[in-house]
Amino acid sequence: MAETTHFGARQVPLEDKQGLVDDVFHSVAPRYDLMNDLMSLGLHRAWKDALVTAVNPPKHHPFALIDIAGGTGDVAFRVVEHGGAQTRATVCDINTDMLGVGRERAAARSLAGRVTFTEGNAEALPLADKSFDAATIAFGIRNVPRIEQALAEAHRVLRIGGKFLCLEFSAVDVPGLDRLYDFYSFNVIPAIGRVVASDADSYRYMVESIRRFPSPQNFAAMMRAAGFARVSFHPMSGGIVTLHSGWRL
Repeated sequence: MAETTHFGARQVPLEDKQGLVDDVFHSVAPRYDLMNDLMSLGLHRAWKDALVTAVNPPKHHPFALIDIAGGTGDVAFRVVEHGGAQTRATVCDINTDMLGVGRERAAARSLAGRVTFTEGNAEALPLADKSFDAATIAFGIRNVPRIEQALAEAHRVLRIGGKFLCLEFSAVDVPGLDRLYDFYSFNVIPAIGRVVASDADSYRYMVESIRRFPSPQNFAAMMRAAGFARVSFHPMSGGIVTLHSGWRL
């Protein structure tokens, strides 16, 4: 029997998921960053600031970041602007439309020389072993068909002493807020997607995919199995998102 996985609320053949995810992000790429602001009421900016603070790029010596599934460049831009002149970032994403938006944004911010964009799959990064000081993935790993393989690849490309940081939606743990969050997620977000991006279905998938992502405890166990040490996680905004971290030691 063919192996299956989830695509939102649906079960699909494992080999079909990547293509379905690609279709979602081809559709939403032009309005992706605007929709992030609208869906999160601007909170995604604070969450990403926490991620950048955890990366802590140095001011005075070289530092190389790989941002996985970071197509539009939002996290990479923040890291290089927070770090010193020798901080560089590589954005690796499987979706050409998202990368195109990222390259345009990098040029507009005069960061084309410090942020590069590479097409590649998180499960098979087209990058050398032990070549980065930090690896990040923000709101992307739940879309990967084989999460364990993506974690193994992030571990592979990190230098010894390198840090992995993953920002991902999680399960709300505040009574009352959980019901409000569910109503907002399943009713308001698809409606915003319909009006702003002319695509309710893609945003419905995104909401459904959040509910299928492993708990913070289970994801931490997956990180340890991939080889990461000193694994920890920090829930934010009542558990709406969690910042996961681990080291290659």
